[in-house]
Amino acid sequence: VVNLSRLNRYTKEHDTIIVPGKVLGAGTLNHPLTVAALSFSTTAKFAIEQAKGKTLTISELAKQNPPNVRIIG
Repeated sequence: VVNLSRLNRYTKEHDTIIVPGKVLGAGTLNHPLTVAALSFSTTAKFAIEQAKGKTLTISELAKQNPPNVRIIG
């Protein structure tokens, strides 16, 4: 489980992140990210999209084959 506050703290604008679990909406996110995870809480998904970011499944991200990805768990 990873909260938005952790994503906000350890990422920079436009990073692509994989969370091998669930993303929860505790905290704030103040920059856009692409986040792929097994699942998202409704609050987390809304907050990521409000910050102009994207939410994907891990399978969807694998199909896009991005060059630089960070895993945060």
